[in-house]
Amino acid sequence: MNEKIMVNDILSDVKTGLTAYQTAITETENMLLRQTLQQLRNNDESFQYELFKIAQNKGYYIPAQKATITEINTVKTELQ
Repeated sequence: MNEKIMVNDILSDVKTGLTAYQTAITETENMLLRQTLQQLRNNDESFQYELFKIAQNKGYYIPAQKATITEINTVKTELQ
């Protein structure tokens, strides 16, 4: 397995984990457990971003084209 595939697999797995943390956080009443899950999620988000930057720099991941100001304003208007 080459490096690009491994990096993209890890990014995908971390994304799945972040979704699971978010679900668990919103369903947890115990504040200590909730804070622990939030810290774990925050650590994974930081890891994901660092790995994303590495993947982007190596050309493994090319993000979507940036939205125009008009597109941004349209979404803002729709969400308000």
